[in-house]
Amino acid sequence: MADIQALLSALEVFTQTPDKASLDKANTWLQDFQHSPAAWSTCNALLLSPDAPPAAKLFASQTFRAKVTYDLNQVDPSQLPGLRDTLLTALKNYQSGPRAIIVQICLAVAGLALQYPAWENAVQTMITTFGTNPETVPVLLQFLTLLPEELHTNSKIPITDYDWNERITNLLTKNSKQVLDLLSMYIQAAGVTVEVQNQVFNCLRSWLLSGEVSTAEMAGSPLLGFAFEALASDTLFDAAVDVICDLIHETQEIDDNMPVIEMVVPRAIALKPLLNKHKDNPEKIRGYARIFAEAGETYRMLIVHHTDTFFPIVEALVECATYPDLDIVPITFPFWARLAQVIGKKSSVPPLFVQAYQTIMRVIIGHLRFPADSSPLSGQEADDFRSFRHVMGDTLKDCCEVLEPEACLLATYEMITAGLSNNASTLSWQEVEAPLFALRSMGAQIDPKDNRAVPKIMDLIPSLPNHPRVRYAALLIISRYTEWINMHPEYIPPQLQYISVGFQEQDADVNAAAGQALKWLCSDCKQHLVDVLPTLHNFLNTSGTKLLQDDRRMVYEAIAHVISAMPMGKAAQSLKTFSLDILSQIHAVTSKAVQATKQELKEIGDGLENLEVMLNVIRSFGEELPAACHNTCKEAWTIFDQFIVKYGTDADLAERVTRVLRHGLSFFDTAVREIGAAVVARMSFAFEATGFSSYLWIAGKIIGRFGDQEDPELRGSFQEIYERSTNNLASTLQVKAAGTIPDVLEDYLQMLIQLVQQAPDIFFQSSVFLTAFRASTAALSLVQADTIFAALDLFRMILSHDCLDPHPSKQPPPNFILYANAIHNVIEIGGSEFLGYLLNGLVGDFPPESDSMVVSIFRSMSTIWPSLVLTWTPLVLHQLPTSAAPNPIKENFLSELTSAINEKRFDQVKYAVISLHRASKKVRERRKAGALER
Repeated sequence: MADIQALLSALEVFTQTPDKASLDKANTWLQDFQHSPAAWSTCNALLLSPDAPPAAKLFASQTFRAKVTYDLNQVDPSQLPGLRDTLLTALKNYQSGPRAIIVQICLAVAGLALQYPAWENAVQTMITTFGTNPETVPVLLQFLTLLPEELHTNSKIPITDYDWNERITNLLTKNSKQVLDLLSMYIQAAGVTVEVQNQVFNCLRSWLLSGEVSTAEMAGSPLLGFAFEALASDTLFDAAVDVICDLIHETQEIDDNMPVIEMVVPRAIALKPLLNKHKDNPEKIRGYARIFAEAGETYRMLIVHHTDTFFPIVEALVECATYPDLDIVPITFPFWARLAQVIGKKSSVPPLFVQAYQTIMRVIIGHLRFPADSSPLSGQEADDFRSFRHVMGDTLKDCCEVLEPEACLLATYEMITAGLSNNASTLSWQEVEAPLFALRSMGAQIDPKDNRAVPKIMDLIPSLPNHPRVRYAALLIISRYTEWINMHPEYIPPQLQYISVGFQEQDADVNAAAGQALKWLCSDCKQHLVDVLPTLHNFLNTSGTKLLQDDRRMVYEAIAHVISAMPMGKAAQSLKTFSLDILSQIHAVTSKAVQATKQELKEIGDGLENLEVMLNVIRSFGEELPAACHNTCKEAWTIFDQFIVKYGTDADLAERVTRVLRHGLSFFDTAVREIGAAVVARMSFAFEATGFSSYLWIAGKIIGRFGDQEDPELRGSFQEIYERSTNNLASTLQVKAAGTIPDVLEDYLQMLIQLVQQAPDIFFQSSVFLTAFRASTAALSLVQADTIFAALDLFRMILSHDCLDPHPSKQPPPNFILYANAIHNVIEIGGSEFLGYLLNGLVGDFPPESDSMVVSIFRSMSTIWPSLVLTWTPLVLHQLPTSAAPNPIKENFLSELTSAINEKRFDQVKYAVISLHRASKKVRERRKAGALER
């Protein structure tokens, strides 16, 4: 009674609105309870008690299912018949529902049948027990529906492959004919209810999809005919559609299933007239569309090779695609794509298919049309429609595959010209915009050498109506056709003019499209645009100032592409021209006696972003910098240094400036060495003042690039930032949880990794090594995968360093002794704490891909410090939460680890660690599943 009362109290928490702590506490208690042996009897009492609350009964049924899956080893084999009878009794008691409880008990029975070989006639037992009484037949059908799904998909049940195969044969394969006969009998029994007939269909699908009932067996039963007849019933329609679609899908092996296909296809084709009959019923049309689409996809090769017989399926799908409901139209899209893959490879396409795809192309372009201005779409509707247009665009590409891009482009072009030839007063922008969108979608298919269709489109663009949506669509066509324009440079001036006008529009979308078009034009046609660069520079300093930052950034990106195509000397001078605009602005704001305004700082941030974009595109001029760049590195750093001093405490600006510095490091490369020490020193002081991780990030990049240089000034700056940032981080971790500064820890770790690799003497011989080790250990408590990987990588480098090798293949460097002594000292002091974090993470939040790194670290520690590992591990395991690693799992790990170390079989440490991880993972998954069910 105490257990029952405690269980009811825990469940009661979920019916209230308590704080998260109370919910977590109740959930943890329930999960622990589900693991306990006492749960069997407690849940049995609750399940059979008429007075128990509904939530308690449902939880009891869920617990039975979970314990049969995970904990059947808690039941003595002699008690298994009693457990089976308990579950069957519960099913009888709940034959009227709730369905959720019936489902859980059926799953428990299925799991028990799989693990209880002595119950040889489990299916027959269920049929005998529940199959003769009309009131219990629904329970039987629910069990038979779930049985194949559970046995084929529940990988958590602990059973060997051999035993699984044997039980599948006994439970499913040997009973498939009996089940099929039973379903055939039930579906046409006198007085059968619609609910039972729907259950029959669902059960049939389960056995069909699992492969336990073959397509030939189903086709040879009354169920095939009844499925098609059931389409006339509103209440059976959906279930019948599902069965027919599944049957068709299972006949994919055409040669093996021709007798079945010959029975199915005529029945399917006979449904075609119903598309018109039920045109006002979208749900019916959806079902028919699913059947035709499944038939089309499955039998597409038959459609190609036996067109006369199978083409009515294509005609039906054309009709479905024409339907105005845009939730139904996409059901046909996979068919058009897969059929195009087949016939698009043929030297000539049969006329029937040409006509079908021509129709589909026109239909899709019609569906692309936005509603009239008098009935606009709402915000979410508009977003959904825009997304769906791109899906439809993919089908237009399929049309190009069959009809050839040139033919599709010309046909779409003619739609536009036909619309433009109408009375201007009656012409709607929607009528023009839809085929323009189609031209954009089909642009990916065009031949850059096309001289018939694309020139007509390019000539048409400047004469299109001046409507924002039309101009937006036309600009995006230019974006898509820039490879063609590159091969026809005579079209650059008019398109550049059209783009320029787009920047002058008041519509933000049009501005963005103009920026996109300019970016791609400059990217693909850069060698033709070198002479336009002064014009672009003038544009940026005049009209460009009115653009939104996103659009200005794209213009700068476009300019960078043009610069990258120029000869190096000229490119360097051009880059300097555009960069100086931005650097002068930064210098001017920094030099002001008063603090800059928010607007000024925003403009600086935008300028830094634009400079970053340019450097990212241009990347580098190589090791030999052009003359224009000789002094730029030092001059630019002077400006940035002063700016960081004054405004480096602004997080956004710090992020922006360090991103530019990162690209500057790649761009100037060896020239950075001259200022490297000053940059690292500034990063050190800036991090100390702000705690911003980006300053450590840049320091790490410079250490990675120049860490192996014998430059006293550089090395001094490396040691300074290492020691100052370590002490600063250690102080921060005294007042802040590691989880609040994951970005700082990650960039700190990456900096340390560079030090270990490039300057190990600085890393190991510094007085802060122990502090750095402990600070890095804190990162193992985080959930961010990148940070955990960085920490594990660092520890693996430390604990497997060559200086620890007792039998080196060659004479080690003299300072290896100093490194080794430092590592030994750190492990002796902080090793126990580190081991605790490592095992906590292994059974907790470490990403799955980290297993090999943990194994490597554990093996190194076990090899070098075996006695310490054996001393620390029991205490660490005791502190691990039992919710993540129950005591039997801990004991097994300790036993395997102890044997491996004592017998000096250090390779076996790997299996101990992996076993611990896998066992704890199963525990976590089980607890998570229990939490989700509630």
